[in-house]
Amino acid sequence: MENSRRQSLLPSFLYTPSSFSSFTPKTFAVPENTTSVLPAAHPSSTNKSFVIPAPSEPGKIEMYSPQFYAACTFGGILSCGLTHMAVTPLDLVKCNMQIDPAKYKSISSGFGVLLKEQGAKGFFRGWVPTLLGYSAQGACKFGFYEFFKKYYSDLAGAENAAKYKTLIYLAGSASAEVIADIALCPFEAVKVRVQTQPGFARGLSDGLPKFVRSEGTMGLYKGLVPLWGRQIPYTMMKFASFETIVEMIYKHAVPKPKNECSKSMQLGISFAGGYIAGVFCAIVSHPADNLVSFLNNAKGATVGDAVKKIGVVGLFTRGLPLRIVMIGTLTGAQWGIYDAFKVFVGLPTTGGVAPAAPAASEVAKV
Repeated sequence: MENSRRQSLLPSFLYTPSSFSSFTPKTFAVPENTTSVLPAAHPSSTNKSFVIPAPSEPGKIEMYSPQFYAACTFGGILSCGLTHMAVTPLDLVKCNMQIDPAKYKSISSGFGVLLKEQGAKGFFRGWVPTLLGYSAQGACKFGFYEFFKKYYSDLAGAENAAKYKTLIYLAGSASAEVIADIALCPFEAVKVRVQTQPGFARGLSDGLPKFVRSEGTMGLYKGLVPLWGRQIPYTMMKFASFETIVEMIYKHAVPKPKNECSKSMQLGISFAGGYIAGVFCAIVSHPADNLVSFLNNAKGATVGDAVKKIGVVGLFTRGLPLRIVMIGTLTGAQWGIYDAFKVFVGLPTTGGVAPAAPAASEVAKV
């Protein structure tokens, strides 16, 4: 029973053993009729065993344990909640440019209009629903991504998961985001209304009950489908492109293996990979972002109304330059914070090493 419980923690190939410089390997036996999968670093090994990293010190976190997923969840809260709150001024200008482009003609003039009408403190209007909403979203996004990535890898098997790793990243991130957006949607609805309708409410405490009285409880979720349309492609691009970009950086731009790089260098690479991924995220999710802003600002509005008012070209271009700057910075900072927290609790940084397929000689033995 104990062996089968430990075996459920596999596969280990999504995280390189060498990433755990402070860990010692722990060997788990595999039944005789099971194909043996060996990490690439041990091609000459003949015993049928999985070698996976395990903490050598009491209190350290074991991979794929409940404590591991809890750590990833808390890291997601920090990375998404804090970063989205920090860029509230950019988000505020972006939302108003999408809703009223005649008044908010550009980034610089948009900040000028807000400063003139609402003062400096107006730049952080809506920061509470932003902090709480994106903390809830980040918890689900990162925690469930790690869970689904492992789950789909187990379903696919070691060889297929190594061969189709990008599909695993895409499926895992999409599944996680479906759940994350359900947590985010009510907060996002109130945030957009507070930010784009001066005088509607001061923030979440008075904005939420006022919104519910106006549109009912289900009105908080009228933007859920457009939110999925924005966030699912965004998150799929965010995770899959990040994993690919970081792997390419370690493979082509860094002169030594990941396990020989300092933690500060690894975190710098996480930020760089996240920023580049964020640019792609902003582009693919921008039309839906315009829809979300429009629907949450106008009572009773539909997607058709949004397309008619904004135009097809406007959906793809209105507010895009600012969103690229905002999302690029945001995504880079999120991956930096997330991986910094993982390092803090003794886990490896995300990505950087391609999964190893089963050794041909080992498969032939079975």
